[in-house]
Amino acid sequence: MTEAPERDEASDAHSYWYGDADPAVELLAATRRFRSADHEMRRRMSAGMDMNTTDLAALRCVIAHELAGDPVTPLRLAQQLEISGASTSKLLDRLAVSGHLERAPHPRDGRSRIVVATDHAHLQLRERLSGMHEQMLEIARAVPESARRATIDFLLAMADHLETEAPPQELTPSKE
Repeated sequence: MTEAPERDEASDAHSYWYGDADPAVELLAATRRFRSADHEMRRRMSAGMDMNTTDLAALRCVIAHELAGDPVTPLRLAQQLEISGASTSKLLDRLAVSGHLERAPHPRDGRSRIVVATDHAHLQLRERLSGMHEQMLEIARAVPESARRATIDFLLAMADHLETEAPPQELTPSKE
């Protein structure tokens, strides 16, 4: 018995959704491949740090807020991760035990707490991501300046579309 050849998602995208004649389809296929590679990288990253992808997303969110000078509360973290308060509490407990996050008094609201990344968390992320981010910057710099504005506009328009796309209607069972 011979094995079926591996299917290429990009090729499937061409034949399933679009006709092969439109050159823009290649751009969409490349975007889909990037999104898939990014998702897989995040999965590998979280496994390498011995945490689940939600924990890693929480760590990234907290650090992003710190860099923006915008402290994040547990409630706001729950909203951004789209998880329950109970799940957020368990997540924060795990990341506190592992030495990645701490709860601290809110700098402007004495009744509230914020979540902050530890020096250990910053060090681990830098060690694991610095090389990748340097490579990504080099790849971005290789895009001709004349094409950068169009590339930026394309990516932002795609992000806007995906962020505002309504959920699809519920699937209905076959009536066979």
